[in-house]
Amino acid sequence: MGRRFLRGACVATVATLGFAPAQAAAPVEAVHPESWPAAHSRGLVDPRTEAFVDELMGRMSLEEKVGQLIQADVGSIRPEDLREFPLGSILAGGDSPPLGAPDRSPAQAWLATARAFRTAAAQARPGRPAIPLIFGVDAVHGNNNVVGATIFPHNIGLGAARDPDLIRDIGRATANEAAAVGIDWTFGPTVAVVRDDRWGRTYEGYSEDPEVVAGYARALVTGLQGTPAQWPSLQAGRIAGSAKHFLGDGGSANGRDQGDNLSSEAELARLNAPGYAAAIDAGVMTVMASFSSWRGVKLHGHRGLLTDVLKGRMGFDGFVVGDWNAHGQVPGCTTESCPQAVNAGLDMLMAPDSWKGLYRNTLAQARSGEIPMARLDDAVRRILRVKAKAGLFGVRPLEGKLELVGAPEHRALARRAVAESLVLLKNNGGVLPISAKARVLVAGDGADNVGKQAGGWTLSWQGTGNKPADFPNAQSIWEGVRDAVAAGGGQAELSPDGRFATRPDVAIVVFGEDPYAEFQGDRATLEYQPGAKSDLALLRKLKAQGVPVVAVFLSGRPLWVNPEFNVADAFVAAWLPGSEGGGVADVLVGDARGRPRSDFRGKLSFSWPRRADQFSLNRGDARYDPLFAYGYGLTYRDSRTVPQLPEISGVAAVAENVDRYLAGGQVVAPWRLVLRDAGGDEAVPGAGAGASPQGALAVRLVDAAGVQGAGRALAWTGEGRAVFAGPEVDLRRQANGDMALLATYRVDRRPTGAVRLGIGGASVPLQGLLGAAQSGEWRTIKVRLSCFRAGGEDLAAVTSPAWIEASGGLELALAELRLAPNQNDAVCP
Repeated sequence: MGRRFLRGACVATVATLGFAPAQAAAPVEAVHPESWPAAHSRGLVDPRTEAFVDELMGRMSLEEKVGQLIQADVGSIRPEDLREFPLGSILAGGDSPPLGAPDRSPAQAWLATARAFRTAAAQARPGRPAIPLIFGVDAVHGNNNVVGATIFPHNIGLGAARDPDLIRDIGRATANEAAAVGIDWTFGPTVAVVRDDRWGRTYEGYSEDPEVVAGYARALVTGLQGTPAQWPSLQAGRIAGSAKHFLGDGGSANGRDQGDNLSSEAELARLNAPGYAAAIDAGVMTVMASFSSWRGVKLHGHRGLLTDVLKGRMGFDGFVVGDWNAHGQVPGCTTESCPQAVNAGLDMLMAPDSWKGLYRNTLAQARSGEIPMARLDDAVRRILRVKAKAGLFGVRPLEGKLELVGAPEHRALARRAVAESLVLLKNNGGVLPISAKARVLVAGDGADNVGKQAGGWTLSWQGTGNKPADFPNAQSIWEGVRDAVAAGGGQAELSPDGRFATRPDVAIVVFGEDPYAEFQGDRATLEYQPGAKSDLALLRKLKAQGVPVVAVFLSGRPLWVNPEFNVADAFVAAWLPGSEGGGVADVLVGDARGRPRSDFRGKLSFSWPRRADQFSLNRGDARYDPLFAYGYGLTYRDSRTVPQLPEISGVAAVAENVDRYLAGGQVVAPWRLVLRDAGGDEAVPGAGAGASPQGALAVRLVDAAGVQGAGRALAWTGEGRAVFAGPEVDLRRQANGDMALLATYRVDRRPTGAVRLGIGGASVPLQGLLGAAQSGEWRTIKVRLSCFRAGGEDLAAVTSPAWIEASGGLELALAELRLAPNQNDAVCP
């Protein structure tokens, strides 16, 4: 799915404006359905179900039919709204909490939310049928919105396991935990075939190889939904699935999320059709359309692919759901009006915050015939068919059995999945397995960090902001190692920075990518930590002290890590293992005699780059030159020594950073701080202090959070602007994703005039907020990017992603300035 929280300030403004796409309509390239593989939905159509649907539709008003096509997010709808708007579905995006509950809520709050909406939808209306809502979430590696749920490894790790039976079991466990809290539907499996590892959703893909993807699609659909013989799904403790994102999102040019796939039709079908055909043959109930385009045409408006190929040639009888307001990107559409998408074959429009206007406009379009009645009835039939097969009209035997959330048997399954997913890339000198009697140092910022090891789509959209208390049933990698070593009579010590009093026998260093999701994870190159290499410094420090080093690398994709690889004696690709860090220890730590307790099984499902410029490196390429080929993975039986690797990345220094401007008092490259007077004269201060040419604005270093020099104090004596300036960046996706500009600030002298916070050519007032602030107190504010877009800045070509302007006296200290997810805490001042 796309982005995932909308509530509060600015919602009404955005809903009114919609999102006008930047691109004009591209010529639609003809498709040839006969060249695509044939498939057939298994179990969805039968006479009894169709008669049931006929009877329902015969009693439905036009308003009720149109309502079935609209899906709203729980962050912008309340149960009582269903009295006027008979919608067909709700979802909870990755940052949308349950009703009346805080972010990161336990199972009971989710269950109460599901029941509240279901009760409202079932209220008796004389002469009208009671049609239940279908409630969907992104349960993409477990029921990952719920505190205490089992968090399975992300798909990239599961792809390395090469175990379809494991995937089926994970699907069943995920369905059980979702059904227990009243969830009907998950937006998975992801069947993207990733072709450029710079893509921010690479970890959502199982493999670069369509054969692995197809096998896993079949297995996960069966696990989530059960077989057709077991349907209705909910009565069997299962839920509906959704194959996504149709079509070709993993092959967008330059690995850009929501981008354009330029493949030929033959290549598009060869790579992407197998996953969908397998899911359809297994009976997948829904398919989610992609944000992306094929040869310039948005998939949400592509009739040839949605209708002629998917519903025609591939025989899909379920319904097609849109992504997060993605219909608004179809040329000629807004988020509140898009008959083009419905007529192209979209059956349900995901309209998280725009649902009210979209319902009214779609109703008017159905009345006028702009949306033909036959198309409307087809969409409604498909939705009702799925609701019947999913079991929404029947009993829910698992609902309320909250002991299933994080159940011991599910955690054991996740731990097994972690162990199977690990790929051993290097084991020089046989440093692994580690004897359980050894003295083991566990270091690195990922060692005791469940949030980092779980990655994005974990309790929040981006997977950021999570604390240890948010994972009551989880085990960090450090905790797993500690327990394994203690059981064997050894000693383990946690030291994130690598310091120790007694020299250890071996050090395990856990490091890697911080959590991200979707476009926030798009990269310019595959170089890990370009510029300052803090993790490399830690590895080198330990190695210089004569300590054997085992590197455990957490990542959502293969990356160029040659310098880190060279320092480590052993190197393990652990991907994003989820909540069960003990699975890492099961393989790395042997018994008291140093014998393996479990061997490595993982094999690369993505080719590992030799250079950081090998963005598109896939099995079968004409020029295939990986460092480690697809399918590579050592075991304890192998005695291969990996030689020193070249440390020339193959790329020039590239600005990866589009979302951090000030951190720890330092301006973050490629941005620079510019002090500008009212007349336009500018100065760039040095690392410490400086002033604008006319002296109206000055800056100096100050302490923040008890750290010397961790903030910048700005002092205005007249009109001036402090600008964070740099290369041109496109922030439209961040705005569509409901990101916010975060500032950590301290008012040292309240403003005497107007103050504005801006991005590019738009700004919002700050003087009220700063004037009410307690002097000398550090605070944080988040301002939604959509507020700036509503002010006239389209965010397509921004060279100043943050600026502050004052017309008079003001003293303001800043410790941090960056983009951050809106987690029910962003405003429009």
